[in-house]
Amino acid sequence: THWKHGGLVGVMGYGGGVIGRYCDLPEEFPAVTAFHTYRVNQPSGWFYDTENLRLLCDIWEKYGSGLTNMHGSTGDIVFLGSDTEALEPCFAELSHNGWDPGGSGSNMRTPSCCVGPGRCEWACYDTLDACYNITQEFQDELHRPFFPYKYKFKFSGCPNDCVASIARSDCSVIGTWRDEIQVNDEAVTEYAKTIDVNVELCGLCPTRCMDWDGAKLEIDDENCVKCMHCINMMPKALKPGKDRGATILIGAKAPIVGGALLGSVFVPFLEMDPKEEYADLKELTEVIWDLWGEHGK
Repeated sequence: THWKHGGLVGVMGYGGGVIGRYCDLPEEFPAVTAFHTYRVNQPSGWFYDTENLRLLCDIWEKYGSGLTNMHGSTGDIVFLGSDTEALEPCFAELSHNGWDPGGSGSNMRTPSCCVGPGRCEWACYDTLDACYNITQEFQDELHRPFFPYKYKFKFSGCPNDCVASIARSDCSVIGTWRDEIQVNDEAVTEYAKTIDVNVELCGLCPTRCMDWDGAKLEIDDENCVKCMHCINMMPKALKPGKDRGATILIGAKAPIVGGALLGSVFVPFLEMDPKEEYADLKELTEVIWDLWGEHGK
């Protein structure tokens, strides 16, 4: 690559949102001497209407290269390629139309979530609301870097973890349940006509907590690890329990020497009631940040 990373570029009052990019061959490629990247905070679940998509494209064609990345690995809308002089007016027009810069640098990165209850029947909590609420609560941490390193939230509505939060976030919020899997016995019998329940469900259950005798499916829910395999195999017969919430995992990272590490369970079950404004999650987060701020490197 011929990009030099860095440079003190940004927009007034914000410490993040812009990543400086400079070409190391400016004499040969003068048109891309500066080719900065601009991150824009995406809507929860990446739901857009065509009016807003056209607006974003028009603004970026006006102030930048017109190239976009929908979306970056963090979840942001990524605008690729602009010079320094265009950043401030681009920000002003985005802000005027209700769009905010995303996170970059050593701050809380832009939270992202799966589509959750917007389109998925397996969502065990409202990922869209939780993601938006946390984004609004921690605006200062999102826009003004003062952490030892970056900090990522990702919200998945069920253990299928469609945003890979267990591998790609510092705080992974994965939907789960703590009562019994709901079973429709008639539907199980119908599935048994087309699949081998003992081989494809019971045999592949990580804890072998299921048993099928040809007439009834028995589940030892105390030993269920909520992997979703059986529910994915028989979605018309099984579904998550009724007492729903989320598991909080922390510590996922991908160091070069140690290799990728998945997040570890920190809070096995947390109620995610929108009426409570996710107070427990916010309190936990602030305690983690206080400790990390004192001892992090």
